[in-house]
Amino acid sequence: MKEKIFLSKSDLKLPGRERGSHKGDNGRVLAVGGSEDYVGAIALSGLAALRSGCDWVTVAAPEKTAWAVSCLSPDLVTKKFSGKYFELRHAGEIIKLSNSFDVVLIGNGLGLREETKEFVRKVVKSVKCPMVIDADAIKALRIQDICNAIITPHLGELNILLKNSGIERKDIQKHLSNNILLLKGPADTIISKEKIIYSKTGNAGMTKAGTGDVLAGLCAGFLSQSHDLWQSSCNAAYINGMIGDILLKKKKGFTYLASDMVEEIGRVSV
Repeated sequence: MKEKIFLSKSDLKLPGRERGSHKGDNGRVLAVGGSEDYVGAIALSGLAALRSGCDWVTVAAPEKTAWAVSCLSPDLVTKKFSGKYFELRHAGEIIKLSNSFDVVLIGNGLGLREETKEFVRKVVKSVKCPMVIDADAIKALRIQDICNAIITPHLGELNILLKNSGIERKDIQKHLSNNILLLKGPADTIISKEKIIYSKTGNAGMTKAGTGDVLAGLCAGFLSQSHDLWQSSCNAAYINGMIGDILLKKKKGFTYLASDMVEEIGRVSV
């Protein structure tokens, strides 16, 4: 049995930027998600992407969700779509919009209506730029449908993805192609077709709602700047957990929230 390899600070490589760069040169993220039942998830992921250092995040969401996100933060640009949730009819506009971005993040707060699943399949099949696929979007897909992406499931979502794909968990690595799987757990597991590494930062408070949305946003933000799937996954997993550990001490227990994590990102030194 191979010895587990764990991430350390020395493994992190944060994106730099040129002194003479302009707005948008350091990463543009299109965050697609939200529904009438879940507003906060896409806002958390969008803000986490911005806090990673990228220049621009546009949240594409159903209109009432998008207006709520606009009220939550003036830093997020919003693109508003008619209806209470995404449907297949929205896919064409999202695909066209994605051409102006470095990364598309999809899944946070989408919900699991069949129309929304069809929307996800169409978007993932057609978008050309790298993607981060999280939450409800994972449940709509097969691994065979995904290309050039970071996939960020917890164990339950992974089991659904495997079932949809018709493959066993022991065989997942050979089916990843050019994707990275970031499996959330007590120790996050980062898997490519060639290698596996673990991140043991984090604590039991990370089970709180929204912490996974922050992780997905960090993945997207780092990826938009570096265009490196593996390094972005490692950076995001380690830093997300480290922020949880810092807040555990600051709050003297498990009272910290996902929104606290977003605020803490800018104070982290690595």
